[in-house]
Amino acid sequence: MDSHPIGADVLAEAAGPSGRRMTSAALESWLRLRAIEGVGDLTALRLVRHWRSPDAVLHASRDELIQHGCSPQLADAIRRGPDGPACRNIERELHAIERRPITVLSLFDPAYPARLKMIADPPPLLYLTGTLTEQDELAVAIVGARRATAAGRVLTEELSHELAAAGVTVVSGLARGVDAAAHRGALAAQGRTIAVLGCGIDQTYPPEHERLRRQIEERGAILSEVSVGAPPHSHHFPRRNRIISGLSLGVVVTEAAINSGSLITAKLAAEQGREVFAVPGFVKQETSRGTNALLKDGAALIERAQDVIDAVLPQLEPALRLRLQPSRVKNDPGGQLGKEEQLVYDALSHEPLTVDDVIVSTGLSVSTVAASLLALELRQLVRPLPGQRYLRA
Repeated sequence: MDSHPIGADVLAEAAGPSGRRMTSAALESWLRLRAIEGVGDLTALRLVRHWRSPDAVLHASRDELIQHGCSPQLADAIRRGPDGPACRNIERELHAIERRPITVLSLFDPAYPARLKMIADPPPLLYLTGTLTEQDELAVAIVGARRATAAGRVLTEELSHELAAAGVTVVSGLARGVDAAAHRGALAAQGRTIAVLGCGIDQTYPPEHERLRRQIEERGAILSEVSVGAPPHSHHFPRRNRIISGLSLGVVVTEAAINSGSLITAKLAAEQGREVFAVPGFVKQETSRGTNALLKDGAALIERAQDVIDAVLPQLEPALRLRLQPSRVKNDPGGQLGKEEQLVYDALSHEPLTVDDVIVSTGLSVSTVAASLLALELRQLVRPLPGQRYLRA
């Protein structure tokens, strides 16, 4: 990729005539260039940087293309343009974008996330629903196991809630388990959150997260780099992970098995110069083996949101530091609870306990424990789980 800086005039022309959003014609040129066999993302960006727009690349002569690093075969392919099936796919994609509230940003668009531009292989195009704001420059990713434990989900929600309450945008991947908990925690704090998909922006994966997706769009953004209509192929997700880390100041892994895709995100974060954080866990717990391995490899150990904030603070410019709000952590319930409620609360932990466990631990009657658990649940101090189990929240 060319190393020289890109001037504002080049950025404006590549983004579109307005320099702010692409026109349909400019987007079609991007899609046509990317549909040509042999034109990968890095090649497309290099050529657009030189010719100032994808349309100019498509109209360059064979000799000009060869002079600027294209092989004769690639130059011939660019001159021919995409084949018939690819052109029909482009036409369908353009129509789909026109029918939906989808924004497409090129790397050269001023609204393209600044931090993501700095990674080695940024996506040339980002499909977007919802909104991106300046606040999203202050972002931290939270990722982890799809088959997260109940305790892992609760911890993730609490961590995400505290970060979002402090003014940090929480980034994740909308997957089951930890990802969903991260988004929900940020939403519960009335904060911002961004989900990066491994499928087309017009689809939701997993499908049961459609309602969660709509909530994210109201308070943040959904992003994807793959074409509209693209299904959630397995090879999309490792690529998706570099965007999650690229948007963020650091990546937090709360639970992960040893072969988890979350460890790929952590590896990419380290390669991108981002902070890597991990929550320690019980050594015999499968979903803690990955996080404990990260800690062995030098990831920062965290137990609360303030640990993350303290670590990223030195990276922030003064203007971003001012956006951080004092942490609004729940007050200790001690002194606010009745005697029996306090006993029940103290007996609970972040590991699920049954009602019988609480009865044995406290020595209280069944009716007293049940009433105390209901009171604590109404105050959002405990969380009920299937099988009459409870967690401290």
